[in-house]
Amino acid sequence: MSQAINKSLSPSPEEIIISPEKSLTNLRRELWAYKDLFYILAWRDFKVRYKQTAIGAAWAIIRPLLTMIVFTVVFGRLAKLPSDGVPYPVLVFTAMLPWYFFASSFQASSNALISNADMIRKIYFPRIIMPISKLFVNLVDFLISFAILIMLMVWYRVTPSINILFLPLLLLMAGMAAAGAGLWFAALNVTYRDVCYLVPFIVQLGLYISPVGFSSSVIPDQWRIIYSINPMVGVIDGFRWAVFGQDVNISVLSFILSTVFIILLFASGIWFFQKTERNFADVI
Repeated sequence: MSQAINKSLSPSPEEIIISPEKSLTNLRRELWAYKDLFYILAWRDFKVRYKQTAIGAAWAIIRPLLTMIVFTVVFGRLAKLPSDGVPYPVLVFTAMLPWYFFASSFQASSNALISNADMIRKIYFPRIIMPISKLFVNLVDFLISFAILIMLMVWYRVTPSINILFLPLLLLMAGMAAAGAGLWFAALNVTYRDVCYLVPFIVQLGLYISPVGFSSSVIPDQWRIIYSINPMVGVIDGFRWAVFGQDVNISVLSFILSTVFIILLFASGIWFFQKTERNFADVI
């Protein structure tokens, strides 16, 4: 009798248990297996972003352009901050490109799980796809804005340096920073809905403590290490160095510190997301 009961309680051969994978090897394998879903989510978000807007994708140009004008007037004309010998509008707009890519990706990634709660409850797929796919949507905006940067450089007769070949690497760093922060806040947002109110504040604060409207050369040496903890310091300074070459001062120490922090942020974001992933469907 006991053997019959044990046999009836044992799992059937057809039973499949799905659980989140923890190793990076298995994560890469899963992401490759679900690559079609990744493309679908990215394309869906791109179409929805500017749907029923009057000027559509032109917002990708207007936002950094208006911010550039405000910063040029406030920091360049009124405060008369140094521009390292390059036109102030181009100096600011060069910084706006990686900043808006980071800020938009970070904000979208942090809300990715909450905005797709129904999908998470119903089917299984690597949840990390949702926040990561937001980066590729904002990559399109970056490319549109980059065309405006080229036009500004032509207008102000700025000749790009050979360092511009490093722009893809610097863009990758901005993407890693956005992904790392986005994964942390996306996972936290599932349990603590207050996070959605904190993210816009962080982005707004980051805009003013990052070297977007000014050059990093105005930062005193005694504050350089603390200042470089901001991951976007190295990215923005790197972008300016790539565009203007030796005409722009860049601190090697600040760049190294920002790069190390980006790597730590990205790796810890993946770790924390995978650690909490198993509870998403229950909590969300």
